[in-house]
Amino acid sequence: MQWILDNVDGARESAAAGDLMFGTIDTWLIYNLTGGQTFATDYTNASRTALFNIHTLDWDDDLLALFDIPRAMMPEVRWSSGDYGHVASDIMTNMPPIMGVAGDQQASLFGHCCFHPGQTKNTYGTGCFMLMNTGDEIVESKNGLVSTIGIAADGKVSYALEGSIFAAGSTMNWLRDNMGVISNVSESARLASSISDNEGCYFVPAFAGLGAPWWDAHARGIVCGLTGASSRATIVRAACESMAYQSYDVLRAMEQDVGLSIERLSVDGGASRNEFIMQFQADLLDIPVLQCESVETTAIGAAYLAGLAVGYWEDLEELEQNAQIVKTFHPHMSVERREHNLDGWHDAVRRSLSTTQ
Repeated sequence: MQWILDNVDGARESAAAGDLMFGTIDTWLIYNLTGGQTFATDYTNASRTALFNIHTLDWDDDLLALFDIPRAMMPEVRWSSGDYGHVASDIMTNMPPIMGVAGDQQASLFGHCCFHPGQTKNTYGTGCFMLMNTGDEIVESKNGLVSTIGIAADGKVSYALEGSIFAAGSTMNWLRDNMGVISNVSESARLASSISDNEGCYFVPAFAGLGAPWWDAHARGIVCGLTGASSRATIVRAACESMAYQSYDVLRAMEQDVGLSIERLSVDGGASRNEFIMQFQADLLDIPVLQCESVETTAIGAAYLAGLAVGYWEDLEELEQNAQIVKTFHPHMSVERREHNLDGWHDAVRRSLSTTQ
């Protein structure tokens, strides 16, 4: 935003005059849907702008001054569950109210009903995004995780730790589109299950570097441990396992930061329907993995926030009773095999890193 103010002709003058406004995508959508009547965002989206103070729950004057950004440009910040105005009549004649707003991963956290400290969810999409509710505490991570606002509803803020993994489902797309190893992503579970183990093969999908907890932008993807007996199934299994290994690293980093053990992991996203990956995830973590009824838990979270605001649901307890778990994956892997697999994975990660960590 500072670049725009400094480099676009007339931008700074327009900002000073109150004619130029800043917002995340939700702010833009709300402003346009309401016909310019509401200029606002919610706490969860504001917390990811790097201009919001998550301690005081307000725009940070020091950061605004540092980047020379007028405070008048910033939207009003509201609770995620509440009144954001009505859709303009020229867009929808019945003018429905806008009652729920949240960032995508925070909405997923809410959709999983992770309302209590320690409760954790992981979204397996193009990448993986894991959030743990840390309650009233803002945890300053020593393991490359982000402290953020997780839930801002019912007059209360719950903080969260987040770890982002760059390549998850996109790895399967790469196997299909770039390499022709599979013709359809849906066949990956069958192929991965067709062999009894990974045959010592590991796939580190650092196509764009590695995210949490490694944060190495110059890491590069590798496949190691291939032999003359390796097959298409070997590569596919290693790719599937890579999602679980990366998620394992993030979850263990979270446990170290908060000083407690996570008891279960709630999952959503397209790859959460791959039963091979979910079982392997449970085996690695040695905790149950809970598969929700819908892969679109982010949309459910947004609906929950709106429903609470209009009184469709009474409180968080009712939402917890409404949660639908369709399958629970319980760990079955031996300690020896788990440690052997993880040793191989971490050796592969070290090979992919640009520097020794």
